[in-house]
Amino acid sequence: MAQEKEEEKEKEKVDTLIPGPDYLASGVHIGTQQKTGDMKRFIYQARPDGLYLLDVEIMDARLRIAARFLANYEPSSILVISAREYGHHPVSIFAKVTGAKSIVGRFIPGTLTNPECDYFSEPSILALTDPMTDAQALKEGVDTGIPVVALCDTNNSTTDVDFIIPTNNKGRKALATVYWLLAKELLRERYRKEGGKDEEFEFNYGVEDFEAEI
Repeated sequence: MAQEKEEEKEKEKVDTLIPGPDYLASGVHIGTQQKTGDMKRFIYQARPDGLYLLDVEIMDARLRIAARFLANYEPSSILVISAREYGHHPVSIFAKVTGAKSIVGRFIPGTLTNPECDYFSEPSILALTDPMTDAQALKEGVDTGIPVVALCDTNNSTTDVDFIIPTNNKGRKALATVYWLLAKELLRERYRKEGGKDEEFEFNYGVEDFEAEI
C-alpha cells in the first residue's frame, strides 16, 4: 500500500494527459510477469508479486508523439486492429470518433496483401493492439511496407514495430484509457493543424464510452 501511494505521489508531479492517479487506477502501467529485452527500457520497476510496472511518464509522452504522427495521415487511411476481445470496443469507438478504419476479431489473411481478398484494404498506416495477437496484421503490414504503431506490454517482442506505445494491452480499463487518450490527442492535433486553439478544443467522449462491457 505504501509503495502504491509513493507511485501516485511521484506521478502527480508530472503534467500528464490525465492525472497520475487516474493512470494508475486504470491499470495501464501494470505489465506481466515476463519482460523482453525490447521492453526493458520502458519498465519502471517490479512489484513484489513479480509483475513488472511500466513507466507512466514514458507512456504519456509516447501517446502524445503517436497522436502527432497519426495526425499527418488522412483519417480513412489509418487502420486500427484488435484480435484481443477487450480491444474490440475501444478500437471500434476510436475508429468512429477519428474517422479511421478498424478490424476487430479475426484478421483474414490477405487483407493487406491480396487484392482478390473480399476484405482487401490499402491503409497508409497500421495501429495494433498487441503485436502478439495481431501477428498476421503485423506481418502483412511489414510485407506491404507501411508504418506500424503498436501497444506493447512488458512481454512483447517489438520486432517490426515502428513506434511503441508501452502499456498494459490486455486489461479492459487499460485499453479503454489508452484508446480514449489517443483519440482525444489525435483530434486535438488535427484541430491545432487547422489553426484551432487548445482552450477551444472539445472532446465529447469519456473514457467510459471506450470501455468494453464485462
